[in-house]
Amino acid sequence: MKTSLVGLLIAIAALWTAPVFAQDLSVGEIVKKTNHAVYYQGKDGRARVKMTITDSQGRTRTREFTILRLNTDTRDEEQKFYVYFHRPADVREMVFMVWKHVGGDDDRWLYLPALDVVKRIAASDERTSFVGSDFFYEDVSGRGLDEDTHELVDTTNNYYVLKNTPKDPSAVEFDSYTMYIHKATFIPVKVEYEKNGTVYRVSEALKVEDIQGHKTVTKSRMKDLNSGSETVLEYASVSYDVGLPEAIFTERYLRKAPRKYLE
Repeated sequence: MKTSLVGLLIAIAALWTAPVFAQDLSVGEIVKKTNHAVYYQGKDGRARVKMTITDSQGRTRTREFTILRLNTDTRDEEQKFYVYFHRPADVREMVFMVWKHVGGDDDRWLYLPALDVVKRIAASDERTSFVGSDFFYEDVSGRGLDEDTHELVDTTNNYYVLKNTPKDPSAVEFDSYTMYIHKATFIPVKVEYEKNGTVYRVSEALKVEDIQGHKTVTKSRMKDLNSGSETVLEYASVSYDVGLPEAIFTERYLRKAPRKYLE
């Protein structure tokens, strides 16, 4: 393990106060607990997000949006996302909505207010740039657990290291990705995407806070090592168990934003 990675893991570990317990878990259990920690905590959730995109020349662009998320079953499977953009002006009132389906393709919509058009995002577009950032559409709502083969390649005092290989290589641009998962919280502090033996894309958790008893990533970064660009997400006003009605996660509310839950 490279020195730089060791330093990162030590720094991130300091963000958690939860004790680390020795656990004898199967790979499947680790994957499910990690998926729950990242995407399914609470019955629903809301956050205001600031996105800062920095290109290889150091030039920056910012976007601000609110994410609404609703679990529609109790099995960490079916789920809905609603992402509403506040600024800048060129994306204001744009909406990205997802209905996650385990074992099948997710439904994704993008509302473009300037054209008053609702666009369906095909499964083949899931791993394309999310509104010009280094994150992909798939990063926002998560990747299906059954789309990859999972292998526990290392265990340290504080981390599980999982290598994940796509079952359908033609559907993605990577050969595999490796996750460094904090044992006490099951939050992945670093994810490295690899192609032809080279890491080309890296996701990192930069800050973690305890919110309503849930360990929550409140600052993260995605780096594209080929282009030299990076995108940082900063989460504010994070709350769980808001009581979001399922009705707002419909095409009707793509054009008529549910202001009550976005302020």
